[in-house]
Amino acid sequence: MSKAQTVALPPQSRIERFGLEAVPQELRQTRWYEYLIIQVAFSVNAGNFLVPALAVIQGGLSFYAAFISTIFGATLAFLFVSYLSLPGAERGIPSQFAIRSIIGIKGSRYISSPIRTLTSLYWFSVQTIGGTLVIQFILERAFQFSLPFYIIAMFLAFIMSGLALVGFDAVKRATKYFMPWLILGQLVMLYLLLTNGMSVGSSAKVDGGWNLPTMGFFASLAFVQYVSGVSSSADVTRYAITSRQGFWGLFTGNALGFILTAFFGAYTASLTGNLNPFIATSEMTNSGLLTAIILGAAILSMVSINLSNAYTGGFSLLNSLPQLGRLKSSLLFGTTGILLSLSPALVEEAEKYISLIGAFVIPLSAVIITDFLFIKRQQINISEGLPSYNKFAFICIGIGIGVYLLLPESLSPGFLAFLFTGVIYFFVKKISQK
Repeated sequence: MSKAQTVALPPQSRIERFGLEAVPQELRQTRWYEYLIIQVAFSVNAGNFLVPALAVIQGGLSFYAAFISTIFGATLAFLFVSYLSLPGAERGIPSQFAIRSIIGIKGSRYISSPIRTLTSLYWFSVQTIGGTLVIQFILERAFQFSLPFYIIAMFLAFIMSGLALVGFDAVKRATKYFMPWLILGQLVMLYLLLTNGMSVGSSAKVDGGWNLPTMGFFASLAFVQYVSGVSSSADVTRYAITSRQGFWGLFTGNALGFILTAFFGAYTASLTGNLNPFIATSEMTNSGLLTAIILGAAILSMVSINLSNAYTGGFSLLNSLPQLGRLKSSLLFGTTGILLSLSPALVEEAEKYISLIGAFVIPLSAVIITDFLFIKRQQINISEGLPSYNKFAFICIGIGIGVYLLLPESLSPGFLAFLFTGVIYFFVKKISQK
């Protein structure tokens, strides 16, 4: 990992007005602890609670089994995500532009970018829906004030889409300002869980066990959720002062943030049977002050993560349709996100949707990671002359999709399909290079 370098893109490749050009050296000033703050602020939110909570409620795992298994899957994903952030930190370019050197120019524009855009749209909507449900519940319980779901969801999605237009600076500043309230909210939630959580009626508690196949499945589900970040992590680290600071800031922030997320999600689910710790803990107090702190933390955590989803999703859309320009691509992403946020089924059937997304994300991520780490050895070429499609990559991705869909849940399809696709691609590329 080296000092970030200035890269002059070939004239034919430059699209400065579209936001795909390298970030100037003088703007790359973000340090590791700033990335740590950003990623921790992103982590503890309603959408990210889902997999650890589902591991308890639907998987029948104990708190400790759900906690350990989901942390394992997520941490492995974060390691790969951090490695794929290096092109951004070293060259100042966005992820999808860098991925052109791996799967081809058109492969990146018309296959990789749409998959990443759809993934970001899904999680943008899930976060908005989760935040809307928290606001709706607390308003009704604490203030006897009722607002229709769609009004709250549309308002929140509109605000977050608008903030994302400002770009990375908005993401960085917002997380710094939000962090004290987010920490306060988490401390209040922890206090309520430890003092009042044990008094929850036994009928609500979930007594799970240690089932290794189930642990493997939910570990792979956490892996599926976060490994898609390999297609977007360079969008953020292109502002890093060095590649080392970008790498470690991203990894430590993601890992620490998910440890907190997994604790709240799995522990709350085991005590109350509720998927959303913000709602569950607000039910444990009659204090207006504590309820307001929890509500504020829920809103700010949702805004933090969705600034990231909208920012990176907009860049992926821009890579597919560069003629739109950054402003229009962000507006189109935001408009679509607003519409999807009106469908609570995206949360209610989250396990199904995450698994379906994984069928495409896992093989694609396996090829990107294998190529970058083991074929190119962390060195990419963004010059002209790249193929339209890397045919070997897409043959392997197609095989990987089939393997993922055929494997039963008990065999952890996320992990096995990832490993299988990566190994096949590695040997195919090595043979083709002889």
